[in-house]
Formats: sequence, C-alpha cells, structure tokens
Amino acid sequence: MAQVKRVMITMPNSLLEEVDGLARQENRNRSEFIREVVRCYIDEKRRMDLRERLRKGYLNMSQVNRELAEEGASAAEEAFVLYEEVLARSNGG
Repeated sequence: MAQVKRVMITMPNSLLEEVDGLARQENRNRSEFIREVVRCYIDEKRRMDLRERLRKGYLNMSQVNRELAEEGASAAEEAFVLYEEVLARSNGG
C-alpha cells in the first residue's frame, strides 16, 4: 500500500454500527471497509462527472452537427439546381 496516514473521523453511533456490521460481513476491518467505500465513492463521482461532461459535449456538438447538416443540405440543393440547369441546356431546353 502507498504511504498511509492516520485520520480521525466522527460519525453517529448508528452509522458506525452499520459500518462495523458490513465490514464484518465482508471479513474486513473497519479501516479496510472505509477505504473501499471512499474509493468507490470517488470512482462513482468521477464517472458521474465524466458523464456530465460528455452530455454537455454531445449537446454542444449537436448544434454544430445541425449547422453542418443544414450547410450540406443547402449546398446539395444548390448543386442539384445547377445540375438541372446544365442538363436542361444540354437537352436543348
């Protein structure tokens, strides 16, 4: 394990009893259990933060993608009109 520091925390007796009961069920001591719970919390927090950043990015990109699609549709329409004009001229029309 990496360098370890001793910390003191306070919690209500009822919560401590739950912690101790769960630690016993998992055959861990209190410190091991609390370290694992804190690691899990940090991992979940990072995942939630990443999901939120991705969600915001997708929303931002949706606007960019919509603008690009509109530009592409406009360019395709202009190209089609030009194609019809060229086709009409080549058919003598």
